[in-house]
Amino acid sequence: MGDTAGTVSGRHSGPSSGPARDWAVWKRVDGVGRPPLDLLHASLVHRQYAPHMHEEYAIGACTAGQEVIWYRGERRYAGPGTVVVVEPGEPHTGAPAAPGGFTYRVLYPPARLLTEPLGELLREPGERRPHFPDLVIHDPELASELRAVHAVLGSAGDALEGDSRLAELIGELVRRHAAPLGTASRSRRAASVARPVMSLLADQMAQPPTLTQIAAELGLSRFQLLRAFREEVGMPPYAWLAQHRVTHAKGLLDRGERPAEVASLVGFADQAHLTRWFRRVVGVTPGAYRNSVQDSVPEPGRC
Repeated sequence: MGDTAGTVSGRHSGPSSGPARDWAVWKRVDGVGRPPLDLLHASLVHRQYAPHMHEEYAIGACTAGQEVIWYRGERRYAGPGTVVVVEPGEPHTGAPAAPGGFTYRVLYPPARLLTEPLGELLREPGERRPHFPDLVIHDPELASELRAVHAVLGSAGDALEGDSRLAELIGELVRRHAAPLGTASRSRRAASVARPVMSLLADQMAQPPTLTQIAAELGLSRFQLLRAFREEVGMPPYAWLAQHRVTHAKGLLDRGERPAEVASLVGFADQAHLTRWFRRVVGVTPGAYRNSVQDSVPEPGRC
């Protein structure tokens, strides 16, 4: 986009006076010299996220309250002064840890934005991506900067400032808290049972095979299949398929398709079914998400 400011698109259903309630603001920022970056600013009081995965990193900071996250088989807690880093392909949830809920900001950078500073540190060729041993990182300075960078990117302000501070933030995060992860390392998505099940479901997303059919294809009982898949992926096959459908739904909504049409294309029973899962995985409704990526009218961010 040259030297013009980045384009911010978003839909607000933000906080207002009165009883505490859930709200979320999803934005897509068209940057300079990098792919569009998705941002989420939300508060959860009553709702929680279903188990799901991201294709990108999810890097966030809790700004008020406390969040509980189920991640890699354990409950983790995040509050102000911490940075949460969820790696691509890692199943996780998110929910309020106490009455009153929590508010947080999160950005979703693709892996290649994090490999650049890692490559500078390693000074060696090869495809690697940063690995973060700890989901919740206590680093008040970095958490404060993440909040500030998120607000700058979401305000449709100076694109050069936003991109520069984002690069510095990611660089510091990698330098302080990441370890290299080789491409040959174990991946949940490459596990022995999960991979063929995911392949079968992805190939027949709109009309998936039954559990009995999948088990027969792999030479397992239904119970063996469910147990192994849950152990490897962190959720049952139907939940993985739902979040896989949501991922494809996002791509169709990006192109301007209507939620009702998208629901049938990806295999949901109806628009209500799509909306229910979309909110549980993404945090906003399909309509709000579609509007956020189609809208080109800048809207100011909130701190």
